[in-house]
Amino acid sequence: MSRVLVGLSGGVDSSVAAVLLRDAGHDVVGVTMRLWGGEGDQGCCSVSDVDDARRVAQQLDIDFAVFDFSDAFDRQVVEPYVAEHGAGRTPNPCVECNRHLKFDRLLRRAEALGFDAVATGHHARVVGDGPHRRVARGADAAKDQSYVLAMLTQPVLEHLLLPIGELTKEQVRTVATAAGLRTAAKPDSQDVCFITAADGRRRFLEPRLALHPGTLVDTGGTAVGSVDAIELVTVGQRKGLGLEGGDAPRYVIDVDVARRQAVVGRRDDLDAATVGLESVVWSAEPVGGAVLAQTSAHGTASRATVDIEDPGRSGLVVDGGGAALGRWLTPGELAGTGRVRLRWDVPQRRVAPGQTVALYRADRVVGCGIAV
Repeated sequence: MSRVLVGLSGGVDSSVAAVLLRDAGHDVVGVTMRLWGGEGDQGCCSVSDVDDARRVAQQLDIDFAVFDFSDAFDRQVVEPYVAEHGAGRTPNPCVECNRHLKFDRLLRRAEALGFDAVATGHHARVVGDGPHRRVARGADAAKDQSYVLAMLTQPVLEHLLLPIGELTKEQVRTVATAAGLRTAAKPDSQDVCFITAADGRRRFLEPRLALHPGTLVDTGGTAVGSVDAIELVTVGQRKGLGLEGGDAPRYVIDVDVARRQAVVGRRDDLDAATVGLESVVWSAEPVGGAVLAQTSAHGTASRATVDIEDPGRSGLVVDGGGAALGRWLTPGELAGTGRVRLRWDVPQRRVAPGQTVALYRADRVVGCGIAV
């Protein structure tokens, strides 16, 4: 029997993860991370979600705790989110929360408290053994969450359980209903926890970041319109540009905050043959050559070739002579180390700088990076 710390988000997936582990005979403790202390009405950090998590733990008769990681969340997720917008990039705060909080800070706390493993309700699997574990796609393709776990490295994968990875969403709800869980019919939450549905991204950023008007130009450099906040424009955007008329929709293909300018073009102008990735993290060893690359949480993976420009630091800590010291670096420690160039087999829609690109071999994640 293992001592397992289960991250309870207040949703049905993590609730069922706790049920399955408890029924398998593990010593299960539920924990909710208090991350966002400000206003919020969606995502996984609302007051009602914490209350649902606590009540699920009571229903399952397992111990429950709340860890306050709000300072680290502000420093490692919220502040970079604001700074990225100021630089004209499009950040992915949920990926960074996983990198720094759920699978770094939480893992360290669990180890300090004597737990053998950490578990979550993600729709993904951990496959392999030894120093070559991988995140793999979950059984339910429509709910697969391997993309948002693509930064996980060996020290996490060695101690991570994903109990619902072999189940479809329908099966998860069936288990929850049979267990009488209050979360059985609760809708999924997929939004950023610190951006309210009522106010949106602009209202969040305005007190934290100076927003500036910008000019829209076509691919020849001719001004065709304007926006009132260049920091809110993203590559691939079509709506909200105020461009009327024309025989085809126009899309943002480049953003230059320093010049307060965005270039717009037709759909074909969005296609790119390559994309550079920085902050590359490998699940184990660096992987070059043929891969499948996914550029968004719910996107379709496309065939590409990885050219490694800088493999970054190895995930395994070594001494000055290269001898292994037996400790693998966590995702947070590895962030910002590697660079690759991804060549698409068929040109793909441009990836907005700041977005995560997950790399796969078949259904297994081999690494990920951030588009530049």
